[in-house]
Amino acid sequence: MAIKKYKPTSAGRRHGSVLDYSELTKKKPEKSLLRPLKKTGGRNNHGRITCRHRGGGHKRRYRVIDFKRRKENVPARVAAIEYDPNRSANIALLHYADGEKAYILAPLGVEVGQTLQSGAQADPKAGNAMFLADIPIGLHIHNIELQAGRGGQICRTAGSYSQLMAREGKYAVVLLPSGELRRIHIKCRATIGRVGNTDHQNVKLGKAGRRRHMGRRPTVRGTAMNPVDHPMGGGEGRTAGGRHPCGPTAVLSKGGRTRSRNNPTDKFIIRRRKKK
Repeated sequence: MAIKKYKPTSAGRRHGSVLDYSELTKKKPEKSLLRPLKKTGGRNNHGRITCRHRGGGHKRRYRVIDFKRRKENVPARVAAIEYDPNRSANIALLHYADGEKAYILAPLGVEVGQTLQSGAQADPKAGNAMFLADIPIGLHIHNIELQAGRGGQICRTAGSYSQLMAREGKYAVVLLPSGELRRIHIKCRATIGRVGNTDHQNVKLGKAGRRRHMGRRPTVRGTAMNPVDHPMGGGEGRTAGGRHPCGPTAVLSKGGRTRSRNNPTDKFIIRRRKKK
């Protein structure tokens, strides 16, 4: 999908760009696959802010995505490629031979009219879902399960992909986009190919208003706050904070470890994305 730039008729237009959406074939979503989406504004059930800089934005409806792909050996025709406001990737509408409809993440290169399938009998081509035990070594994959039957959790953003490197007994070795090498059980499913909409990362918003339309509010520096509001606040004049960068709750924000050291899934990591 190409990037479109406008004439600099204003300061916001000068540096902004948008996708031309030439890959999309349908504007209105499938009604049977829509669900209401409630906004929280970053607040929890007590009304306290647990995720900062959230609020406002355009109203959305959730598209039910089939991350599990458990409908095996039933061919499905790609009926449309659609926009999804809830994610960076586009979505593909599938019409199964038995009449059922479902949304999946639109893989790169998949077009309207193609036939996709899930299961061991499927061919290893873009858009087909298979067990890691059946996928040829070296192929690019996305929407990868971490637990069999739970649904894809890894590589779901626009343009992302992992690579199946090897198989060792009951586990497959997968190279993740972060550079981490990880063992995943061969009974977990993954989708062949790369997630589409690869130009998403090249879009420049150009103005603060576009970010507000997405539901993201302004970010204030901690050093600009008072000591009661932030650990790095206060002081006479401009200060450097006086400590390592952190958030309002004093959690380190630049490289500090937030993951448990005794995580039970550490044994599946062969090579970490960061050096210790």
